Amino acid sequence: MTATTTAPIAATPARTKGVPSARLKAWATRAPLLPALVFMIVVTQLPFVATLVISFFDWNALYPKARHFTGLDNYRQVLTDADLRHSVWTTVLLTVAVVVVSLVLGLALALLLDRRFRGRGVVRTLLIAPFLVVPVAAALLWKHVLYNPEYGLLNGLLHYVGGPQPDWISNTPLLAVEASLVWQWTPFMMLILLAGLQSRDHQQIEAARVDGASDWQIFRHLTLPHLRRYLELGALLGSIYIVQNFDAVFTITSGGLGTANLPYTVYQSFYQAHENGLASAAGVLVVIGSIVIATFALRVVSSLFREEVARG
Repeated sequence: MTATTTAPIAATPARTKGVPSARLKAWATRAPLLPALVFMIVVTQLPFVATLVISFFDWNALYPKARHFTGLDNYRQVLTDADLRHSVWTTVLLTVAVVVVSLVLGLALALLLDRRFRGRGVVRTLLIAPFLVVPVAAALLWKHVLYNPEYGLLNGLLHYVGGPQPDWISNTPLLAVEASLVWQWTPFMMLILLAGLQSRDHQQIEAARVDGASDWQIFRHLTLPHLRRYLELGALLGSIYIVQNFDAVFTITSGGLGTANLPYTVYQSFYQAHENGLASAAGVLVVIGSIVIATFALRVVSSLFREEVARG
């Protein structure tokens, strides 16, 4: 009985001595990350908190002394104002069109680059190049080099074949913005889908070919189901960035002709109308929408990692 009662008493101090050392080791491991965490909080979270506070005030920069607390009135105005509702609809239409077309073109290019042919490395580099162009520079390229009705490349080609000479931006403003964004975001979708194609089980594909499956059957029943997660990831990440796009709308159309999306409306409210409270409310709604989309994106990424770990 004496031996059985003294054993737990002797083991207890050993456990309690080990706890502080483990905590100190954990804090020592995390300590190098603290400056980055503090910097992130100061640069991102504090301005967002300030924006959130301002969004509850009727605050015009031209009349700073007349500001007063209005509660949710700014959010109510953002959701009920006709122009703001139109900007929300434009944002949704722009995002859906660009993401869908970019995914389709990116899938076609990924399938092309998944094959072996001479010069594949050069072609891959050239196809990635549009994504590396600065967004403002890409928008200026499309506005002046391609869309200009007098010396643009598109009208030059039409003139060569005897076609019409349309003013692309005036006639199809939203389509003009969408085309420039599709050109820039297709390489991004292509890279994601190409990574998915290269992670396929090639033995399964070879077995399907031996069984007499055609290329279309392999694509429909093997490749496409495998790429489902990658398609979701591309759509979600593309939506996060395109919802917040400002450069193309500002540079190509200056928000006119019905192309003003929500980020451009925030810019108009803040810098032109000087309505700080209203612009802050619209900005908070953009951030909330982006967070919702990012949450789904993170879930897709985590599921991809789990699948890769399970496969390995």
